[in-house]
Amino acid sequence: MHLTPTELERLTIFTAAELARRYLSMGIRLAHPEAVALIADELLTVARQGLTHSQIVSHAATVLSADQVEPGVAHLLRTFSVEVSMAEGTKLITVFDPIAPEGDEIVPGEVIPAQGEIELNAGRERRTISVLNTGDRTIQIRSHAHFFEVNKALSFDREAAFGMRLDRPSGGGERFDPGIEKEVVLVPFGGKRVVHGFAGLTEGPVEGGLGAAMTRAKAKGYSA
Repeated sequence: MHLTPTELERLTIFTAAELARRYLSMGIRLAHPEAVALIADELLTVARQGLTHSQIVSHAATVLSADQVEPGVAHLLRTFSVEVSMAEGTKLITVFDPIAPEGDEIVPGEVIPAQGEIELNAGRERRTISVLNTGDRTIQIRSHAHFFEVNKALSFDREAAFGMRLDRPSGGGERFDPGIEKEVVLVPFGGKRVVHGFAGLTEGPVEGGLGAAMTRAKAKGYSA
């Protein structure tokens, strides 16, 4: 017997679905792959039985409930798609929320913040400098870039920015449009205060490294 890739995939889905059914019969909650296999197997089967598109979609919501899967699985299956064989040919069936999540269920990747407010960079010195973009295009600087080493088209007091970064949340940044001067607030790097990479002007500890970094900056055409 020779099976096509689609037929082999169908047998794989069926095997995983049978494992899921066995787990359910033993009272074991299903993990994400098992839940996917069971729903896919059910939809492929009812499609072969001749159910219409709307009937197949309705059937998907009856296969599993939130208490039959591991916490978080329902939220991982907000959208479910499977190709089924129908009388008119192969069709893609897409189902939304095939497993209705419980109200207090864990959401995978959810961030649950503590109550109250957190002060950004608490206790650190803040330094305000004026920056002018002398280039002809917009420049964006991310929050944790060593500001001393940013694009040489930005004109500002580089010595004052040594060992410092933007006072912005992680992943944030500032946009500098051509010909527009703006003020930004910088804070010192924390931790061991060792800087590597960027424009290669520092390459070592911030403490005691300003002189050598300024020499490298001037050699590479950075404004003072």
